[in-house]
Amino acid sequence: MTPAAAELAFRAAAVALLLVLAASLLSDFPNVLTARLGAVFALGSAAHAASYSVGISSLVPAWHAPLIAVLTGNIVVFWLFTRALFDDEFRLRRWHGLTWGLVTAFSFVSCLWIAPSGHLRFSVTAVNLIVLGFIALAIMQTIGSWSADLVERRRRVRVFIVCATALYGGLNALLQILAGSDVGDVANTVNTGVLASIVAAIAYAMMRVDGADLFPAAAEAAPAIAASQPVGEDAADQKLIDALMRLMADERIYRQENISIGVLAGRLKIPEYRLRRLINQGLGYRNFNVFLNSHRIEEAKAALADPAQAEVPVITIAMDSGFQSLGPFNRAFKAVTGVTPTEYRRLKVNAV
Repeated sequence: MTPAAAELAFRAAAVALLLVLAASLLSDFPNVLTARLGAVFALGSAAHAASYSVGISSLVPAWHAPLIAVLTGNIVVFWLFTRALFDDEFRLRRWHGLTWGLVTAFSFVSCLWIAPSGHLRFSVTAVNLIVLGFIALAIMQTIGSWSADLVERRRRVRVFIVCATALYGGLNALLQILAGSDVGDVANTVNTGVLASIVAAIAYAMMRVDGADLFPAAAEAAPAIAASQPVGEDAADQKLIDALMRLMADERIYRQENISIGVLAGRLKIPEYRLRRLINQGLGYRNFNVFLNSHRIEEAKAALADPAQAEVPVITIAMDSGFQSLGPFNRAFKAVTGVTPTEYRRLKVNAV
């Protein structure tokens, strides 16, 4: 088989797998933001697999510029997908769309005006540095959020998805920056072969994890603290759950700055993996930060409803409850109660 024929086969395999993956995500999880972002990223990656070549051979024609611009914007989709993948409460904001629009617009302008004006090397370098920047953001997001994930079965899969995609995208961006011209059929065959292998590995890894674990429904409510908790797998687990809840209720350990699952596991004298399992399977939480915030919000709700604390500023109540700033407190509070802290206080005052 010639390199050109092998390259075509690899491209076709990668495109087919990505299209199947996108269709599967949209059909199985049509209302889940993470799955929708994953499907959009898969579709963009399919277009990349069908059209991408290593190196710079010539200026792109005008009709090809919109495709290149959208493919460049796909790196923003990847970053947003990574954020949603590790944060069950992630929501899209207007500035996310604006960021995608700016990156896409810059790539479009680079293709039509910057590169043709004699600055081809600058254009390619600038666009790929943007790509590397968003890959770096995705990796930092993964590192920062990985420890808070309580669902053991999906933790390694999530990291593999992000790292494999980031590694491929990062190497391609560096190749585009360093390669001065078309590097030939062999390099493109190797590149498409690597892409097809990565896509196949990601699809296989996702099949080994329950879809509901990997893409939880955003509408699922967090477990209520006051509700009766499920009994652990055995008496030892239940004793640990009781000890954990005492730390929360009596010592209010959730107030501590930078409290981590490692610190909490140390207090209970158990390994981190066991504490994750207890909070996830015994108490029903999927994310450690959500678990902490549920206790913080319950304390804040009590303070806001207390007539004796009617003059206490909301920011003070937020800080006393363990939040480090007002913005995250307001967002977390509204996600749980449906109203802002100020509105909640007013409703409780009017109800008296």
